Amino acid sequence: MTARKLKIRSSTAIAGEGDHRVAMVEGAATELAPSVLALARQATSPACAVEEQVVAALPAVFSDWFASRGWQIRPHQSALIEHAQRGESVLLVAPTGGGKTLAGFLPSLIDLANRPRRRVSALHTLYISPLKALAVDVARNLEAPVAEMGLPIRVETRTGDTSVSKRQRQRHAPPDILLTTPEQLALLISNPGASLMFADLKTVVLDELHAMHNSKRGDLLALGLARLQTLAPGHRRVGLSATVADPAPLQRYLMPQPPAGEARQPSTEGEAKSALVLGQAGARPQIEISTSDSYVPWAGHLARHAMIDIMDAIKSAKTALVFVNTRSQAERTFQELWRINSDNLAIALHHGSLAPAQRRKVEAAMTRGALRAVVCTSTLDLGIDWGAVDKVICVGAPKGAARLVQRIGRANHRLDEPSQALLVPANRFEVLECNAARDAVLAGELDGERLKRGGIDVLAQHVLGTACSKPFDATKLFEEVRSASPYTHLVREDFDKIVDFVATGGYALKRYDRYARLRQTPEGLWRLSHPRLAQQYRMNVGVIVEDPMIDIRLQAKGRPTGAGGRVLGQLEEYFAEQLTPGDTFVFSGHVLRFEGMREDGAYVSKTHEAEAQIPSYNGGKFPLSTFLAERVRQMVSNPESWAHLPDPVREWLRIQELRSVIPKPGQLLVETFPRGSKEYLVCYPFEGRLAHQTLGMLLTRRLERLRLRPLGFVANEYALAVWALRDMGGADMAALFSEDMLGDDLDAWLAESALYKRTFRTCAIISGLIERRLPRGGEKTGRQVTFSSDLIYDVLREHEPDHVLLRATYEDAGSGLLDIARLGDMLQRVRGRIVTRRLERVSPLAVPALLEIAKEMVAGEAHEDILREAEESLIADAMRI
Repeated sequence: MTARKLKIRSSTAIAGEGDHRVAMVEGAATELAPSVLALARQATSPACAVEEQVVAALPAVFSDWFASRGWQIRPHQSALIEHAQRGESVLLVAPTGGGKTLAGFLPSLIDLANRPRRRVSALHTLYISPLKALAVDVARNLEAPVAEMGLPIRVETRTGDTSVSKRQRQRHAPPDILLTTPEQLALLISNPGASLMFADLKTVVLDELHAMHNSKRGDLLALGLARLQTLAPGHRRVGLSATVADPAPLQRYLMPQPPAGEARQPSTEGEAKSALVLGQAGARPQIEISTSDSYVPWAGHLARHAMIDIMDAIKSAKTALVFVNTRSQAERTFQELWRINSDNLAIALHHGSLAPAQRRKVEAAMTRGALRAVVCTSTLDLGIDWGAVDKVICVGAPKGAARLVQRIGRANHRLDEPSQALLVPANRFEVLECNAARDAVLAGELDGERLKRGGIDVLAQHVLGTACSKPFDATKLFEEVRSASPYTHLVREDFDKIVDFVATGGYALKRYDRYARLRQTPEGLWRLSHPRLAQQYRMNVGVIVEDPMIDIRLQAKGRPTGAGGRVLGQLEEYFAEQLTPGDTFVFSGHVLRFEGMREDGAYVSKTHEAEAQIPSYNGGKFPLSTFLAERVRQMVSNPESWAHLPDPVREWLRIQELRSVIPKPGQLLVETFPRGSKEYLVCYPFEGRLAHQTLGMLLTRRLERLRLRPLGFVANEYALAVWALRDMGGADMAALFSEDMLGDDLDAWLAESALYKRTFRTCAIISGLIERRLPRGGEKTGRQVTFSSDLIYDVLREHEPDHVLLRATYEDAGSGLLDIARLGDMLQRVRGRIVTRRLERVSPLAVPALLEIAKEMVAGEAHEDILREAEESLIADAMRI
């Protein structure tokens, strides 16, 4: 192993330093009780008389419980009690470790403790979490103070793992506090007895709201809240969120929006907003970046060069969370760490494709403090807090400052102690991104989000669910839906088209009886056309649509393939279909040998072969945030900021400046050069993989029309490379990168794109047009779903091109699959600012992109050839500096 000089660069975030606005509230905030405002102003003092007064004002059982633990009520907890007493909805934005969850429940616990005894049970508080594991964890943590104070309060969870008998009992005899997920809420409000179950609802607590509100799950939840407003008009809402760049969208999300045309108070923008409470900033986190002054990889995402450093960081910690960005990366990182785990430390693996029992086993071990580290993906980004975790290690760039803050918050859940984080960039561009993310956290700046409109397919699902509860009046439902903040833009004409789609499938499909799901009564109400549709709806509710998965079963020794076997987890069906008996792959922390496929799954056995595939997953890839991309561009364009970078990265940028050019802010650098028998064009938008892939698709179409014979392209988060048979340097770059490529070129590409058809398939499933799950536990295969959706897609494109599902598909593709809006912003930004360079050979910045080509497109020793040429060229250039 080559000896390396390791440097750890450390800094502490200054976000919130000198700014202790811990009880600032918009709107009605100025009406806070003087004691709470005084408490907020004195939050920096270790103890004060005001705190004692607030605690004394609590019911004796609560103040005694706080005192028995040596705790004092925090300002934001007091503020939430004050808002509850006035019946106000409120958003709490606070860092991890500040008692955010307790703050959300404390007003409900006090209210329930003071209520008179009732014979009939009634649901008082509904808690909704994005993760069922988080709901279970919070319930367990909530049961402790309830039991210790002897409160007559019943707390229960309702998730996909809850038994059928318990779910039925909860509808008729609900607990005082129910903890659940957005999907389960959709099921509850679709039940005919929903009005009785929620009649006495007082409070809805929405946890990790920042992670849900601007997504399809957020759309589903917003529609569920709008229905709750109809069923229980007197309830209030509490949003719990980590630190966000702009809390205003979350405040609007919490409030029912008034009908258009009415005066909307208290917001001056004409929209209702909840009150806002900001929690006290905690101790400043310590963020380190692990880099080497002797070697930094050109490309790749596995960070193999840093595994010893990661293991050393694990050894120095009590318990560490090792975050990676994809499930395949988690499998490889886990294998690499076990390979060098000479001390046999207890290291576990956690990601979404593992069997639920395996994930629960890891979570239980973490709760007991029995693990030294867990290699994990975004499955542990949110909520579940283990006090033993004192270090977070992020392998690969974080892709966003807010995500980095979220992950750092998993360590040291105490406000007065700093969280420890180590960033491990996997390549040279990621060194820049990690530095940009750290600097953003140091400056207290976070990524903003482009707000999305509510999904048409989600609304179609909600319309069907509403009919499952009871017949509905379209006008009343329209006004109810528009009270949900993601759907305030909705107009009646579009709503009627969605209802017609749910009822008949639309103009092109209404001749088929299978798509007739609603009928109108003589009174003009819409009802289900057949009772079985309610069962179909409940089996397929939800908006999380993953690629078809198949069980991975461990074949029992001595038994033939297909004779039962323990389920290790699930893999995407398309990967399993590519395997032949004898192939090996890494999964669930083991090297497995594929034995064969049966109806109930893919059968495997354990093996010890050194070379094995890593399963590929379409989900779980984060895009580089717009905010962070801008910071990376600024860093690259400013040589003064290179001083703190490791030697290989600094030298890499300096030689780029010598051989080609460093683009200035706002410019787009386009390089062309020959290599072998092919010509290459490489540009550096720094806009993320999705936008670059779309740009590559559209550029190659234009290059074809210019008869330059493009052969293919490859994109990473930072650059796009296109290769062709003819020189592309003579093309008119201004015309090539003009904004009109998002018109006819985009439409033509979409018409024939398999990726676009996949997006349509997802919308068709969410809208309920295609069912994945069938009665008696059956489920359609991926091929069956694809065949059905492709047939419908072709029919609609030919006979009804303005169908609501095609509109939903285009909107989804624009914001997710293709990132059209971001690409459009980039093309507008670089108009008239394109810098071109014709080079004799590959430039330093282009090397990582060409290595991507070698990995994905070129066989043989191309990878080694590119590296050797790049190294020899850099050595020669370095001698000239």
